[in-house]
Amino acid sequence: MRSSGASGAKSSTVGRVINVSTSLTRHTSPATSVYFASKAAVEALSRTLAAELGPRGIRANSIAPGPTATDFNGGAMRDDAEMRHGLARQTELGRVGEPEEIGDAIATLASEGLRWVTAQRLEVSGGALL
Repeated sequence: MRSSGASGAKSSTVGRVINVSTSLTRHTSPATSVYFASKAAVEALSRTLAAELGPRGIRANSIAPGPTATDFNGGAMRDDAEMRHGLARQTELGRVGEPEEIGDAIATLASEGLRWVTAQRLEVSGGALL
């Protein structure tokens, strides 16, 4: 058991590690095996870092974006209306995400409001492929 100091005292974290994974670690898609495996390793790294760095007040988590309109894959999710429509039908919110929404989730995960959160994977996918 690790001690947090004085009983009942709030302690601030001194650092944060936020690794970027993908929603593909929860579901599959053809021709993504190497990408999937590398991102699953990122999630395992995040959990291991949480155990190693936690005693020093450093939180480690991963964020797993779903289909997002970025330049990933040549900008297809951003620029190809047919692809966007098809992916939007696979999300509970009926659309692909915007880069700012992923940034907002990262900022929230890094905030002091979530100072008790470590070793977690936060999926930001609009409910993709539930």
